[in-house]
Amino acid sequence: MERTQAIGWFEEIGLADRPLVGGKGGSLGELTRAGIAVPPGFVVATPAFDAFIEALEAHAPVRAAIEALAADDLPAMTKATAAIRERVEGEPLPAALREAIAASWTRLCGEGGAVPVAIRSSATTEDAEDASFAGLQDTYLWVTSLEDVFAKLRSCWASLYSVESVGYRRRRDVPEAGVSMAVVVQRMVDARTAGVMFTRSPLTGDRSVITIEGAWGLGSAVVGGEVTPDRWVVGKITGEITVRDISDKQHEHRPRSGGGVDAVGTPEDRRTVPCLSDEELQALRAVGRKVEKHYGRPQDIEWAIERGTDALLLLQSRPETVWAARDAAPVAKAAPDPRLHVMSIFGGRK
Repeated sequence: MERTQAIGWFEEIGLADRPLVGGKGGSLGELTRAGIAVPPGFVVATPAFDAFIEALEAHAPVRAAIEALAADDLPAMTKATAAIRERVEGEPLPAALREAIAASWTRLCGEGGAVPVAIRSSATTEDAEDASFAGLQDTYLWVTSLEDVFAKLRSCWASLYSVESVGYRRRRDVPEAGVSMAVVVQRMVDARTAGVMFTRSPLTGDRSVITIEGAWGLGSAVVGGEVTPDRWVVGKITGEITVRDISDKQHEHRPRSGGGVDAVGTPEDRRTVPCLSDEELQALRAVGRKVEKHYGRPQDIEWAIERGTDALLLLQSRPETVWAARDAAPVAKAAPDPRLHVMSIFGGRK
């Protein structure tokens, strides 16, 4: 993707374009180009964000104001970030960018925007192999009008300056010059069932199994912790289902008429029914293995099964970070003199 482009379609981008399309955008493009079924979409790339912030900085600092904050000064951080978010959300988009987004939105959704979309933040610092920023920026589901796309785009940009996101960066001394935000615009999936999948056990780190969690409706209920999902553990090679933990799924997220999402009560006759069949579990296992093989490391995957078609679609794949960090940790601290380690072992014997 060219560094000057404002828009990048999934089929044109990959992980190598992460500086321009962020972690989420790069992953969705990578999956698309690897032949994995992903809802189509495009990314409003980081040059658009950078130009927008530079225009704001002509009137008052943004990045320098963030870097001046102390990581432990919550009152100052709260005040500064609120002011910056208000500026970002209130500033009109440049005319050329509005036109580019409008043309792309029409191409994706048809004239009149017949298809709802998800607007998803894609920061350049998220989903990296050595740190996960997932969840620190915003996502908006079931967006149905072009003007709302414009507004939610600015809200995603503004979420880069939330207290949580700024605090994360300040604690880790991340330079603001290297922080940017792309935004994904992607066709929504009216999910019958959705959830997450880990290609190693999140509890034990076992790489021979795949753990699948899911619930009825949109996956936001599972990701947001608003429902206890069904859970299965499946042998990665054998396909043997060794754990079946079926929960009482009292709520599900469904599209709201006019845009947005509602939490509704799950019908009584489905609350304790497994949300996935064994055949669907095996299909998830197969695609999980394919994605892990493509990336060469365990993955944390969001998935959905479309209502009506029963099509299995992936919404995101990011590196698993918890057990990867443990794997990378040294077994023991290095000693100034290697002989001290041997002496301590024998010196400790009685």
